[in-house]
Amino acid sequence: MNEFERADDLQIGGLSIWQDTREFCFGVDAVLLSSFAEVRKGDRVLDLCTGNGIVPILLHAKTEASCIYGIEINPVQVALAKRSVYDNKLTSVSILEGNIKDAVALTEGKRFDHVTCNPPYIKEGGLQNPSYGKAIARHEILCTLSDVVQIAARVLQYGGRFSMVHRPDRLTDILSVMRQYRIEPRRLRMVHPRENAAATLVLIDGTLGGGTFLRVMPPLVLYQQDGTYTKEALKCYGRDEK
Repeated sequence: MNEFERADDLQIGGLSIWQDTREFCFGVDAVLLSSFAEVRKGDRVLDLCTGNGIVPILLHAKTEASCIYGIEINPVQVALAKRSVYDNKLTSVSILEGNIKDAVALTEGKRFDHVTCNPPYIKEGGLQNPSYGKAIARHEILCTLSDVVQIAARVLQYGGRFSMVHRPDRLTDILSVMRQYRIEPRRLRMVHPRENAAATLVLIDGTLGGGTFLRVMPPLVLYQQDGTYTKEALKCYGRDEK
């Protein structure tokens, strides 16, 4: 452990997570994704671009998945994720180091019932964070939206589900790429920081080989006017309103 590392209490299930402030630390998007994904009892789950393992850890707390794998290319984040898995004694969670483009080989050809991803949001180019770890987490340097969806389609069982969080300005790209790789969009939900504010995130899922029916869900508002979380946002964190 060094001065940049810390163990944060996730305030759910007695779980904690190791983070390094020099690297990309998880945000509300990962928490929302873990609540949005409809993981069923016994599902085999793969989380792409897993970072420090936040989504697999939260899915362990919130679902009854039989096993959860996470793939991450940044060795620093991999080490943190593995430490969190070990410290929390999560025998159903496995962290794999490597490029998501090698997901088939990394998972030894396994097929999954559900794939989740909180991918890099920003197209390559423009200003980037001087920290390489933060840059590859935010920008499409090592993988693109197309890579993420294509890999999800390759490792999913037919009829399996793909859930992702992204930015609303990429929605046209998201819908196009999902259909290109036969993952039919099924549910879509916009996330707003406050009521009457523009959406800052979009949650979307789809089914590999599914029928053409997209349900647009009611918007999710995160904060009340006084700056405190809304009741629904608190539920996403696994906490009831006090």
